[in-house]
Amino acid sequence: MMATSDVDTRGEGPTRPQRTYERIGGREGTSFCQTLIHLLKGNIGTGLLGLPLAVKNAGLVLGPISLLCMGVIAVHCMRLLVKCSHHLSAKMDRPSLSYGEAMEYGMENVSWLRRHSQWGKHTVNLFLIITQLGFCCVYFVFLSDNIKQVVEAANTTTFSCQMNYTNQTQVLVPSFDSRLYMLCFLPPIILLVFTPDLRYLAPLSLVANLMMTASLVLIYFYSLTNIKYPIDLPKVGRAKDYPLFFGTAIFAFEGIGVVLPLENKMERPQGFIPVLYLGMGIVTFLYISLGTIGYMCFGEHIGGSITLNLPNCWTYQVVKLLYCFGIFITFALQFYVPAEILIPPVMERVSQRWKTPVNLLLRSVMVVFTCALAVLIPELDLVISLVGSVSSSFLALIFPPILELLTFHTEGALSPPVTAKNVAISLIGLIGFLAGTYIAVEQIVARNALKHVETFSPFSVQ
Repeated sequence: MMATSDVDTRGEGPTRPQRTYERIGGREGTSFCQTLIHLLKGNIGTGLLGLPLAVKNAGLVLGPISLLCMGVIAVHCMRLLVKCSHHLSAKMDRPSLSYGEAMEYGMENVSWLRRHSQWGKHTVNLFLIITQLGFCCVYFVFLSDNIKQVVEAANTTTFSCQMNYTNQTQVLVPSFDSRLYMLCFLPPIILLVFTPDLRYLAPLSLVANLMMTASLVLIYFYSLTNIKYPIDLPKVGRAKDYPLFFGTAIFAFEGIGVVLPLENKMERPQGFIPVLYLGMGIVTFLYISLGTIGYMCFGEHIGGSITLNLPNCWTYQVVKLLYCFGIFITFALQFYVPAEILIPPVMERVSQRWKTPVNLLLRSVMVVFTCALAVLIPELDLVISLVGSVSSSFLALIFPPILELLTFHTEGALSPPVTAKNVAISLIGLIGFLAGTYIAVEQIVARNALKHVETFSPFSVQ
């Protein structure tokens, strides 16, 4: 065994988990900077653009403070996942573990859970699928809302970017319902996910990242230069809106699914923790700053995505289009995770002749499913909050502390304060899940009922 030879040659060397850890890093992999870029890419998307509305739901003071606390807890949970993965991979003599495998082997440490350990892996994979497909639903709504706004304002778009808080201009170009735009995006997205290997999308992904970065710079610039003083906004939001803040915030911070894959692919995985702290520090700063600045700029009129509040001038219409292109390409990356979980088991039961057609059919069905869900709930802010509350809370807050309790409970490494801390974090996630899901569903039903009344009212003004 390689680990044994390490002992013979190093004498008073590192412990077994550390030796295995270094052995894993001996293969070719990503560098510190490459891993940092991937970590940032995995955490910055539509969730960032929805945070100004999240700050509105929590309040101008309570919102940023809550985002900071959420960031600290989320990073701590990511650290717990990496720590448990290291310990379990060394114990099981495995080079690396996925999130689901870590939960499975953690449950095997508990005698009365050992028979059901496979359910731990299946449960984590289920929430990964829900989360990633939820991201895809959000992308459909984001693309349709932004493109619809650009099309509707085409005749009124100017070169003057004056302040426009509501961005509700007279619609001079005939347009469709946002759900029809989703259906228009369906064929190109299906063709996009037919890509057999993500490496083929690498050039487009690089361009998309550059476009999204440029768009964010312009969004920051506009928001910072158009804050109106004095700022008269609620310091603390309404209590019933806070669960919506929780759902949106945890949706934005749910990057835990990429943590182990990134660490496993590093050339020197022992350097992953500095990458994690640096990357998530940058992410948390971006979240707090854009959420606060965006709310200060647009106030009560802030939309489900800050791009929907940008003025109807060519500069910021291009910003919307660039960000939409980035999200379009990112769809394939988010879709890759559930596809890799769901499709291979089916392929094992299909003859070689039918593998390609069945593969493409399954991918098409999954994309149609996410589009159908988006059509049913075409409310960007509520879809984000619902996805965050339902699935992201489990992956980011509830499962990692439980995994630490399962992994180390027989080894005397858990002090009462550590156990209490883990229970408290899981309870926060559980309460957020229950309250956030309830409020998001309630708001979805209320908005749909209101739209139904407005549509069929004989006195409604079109």
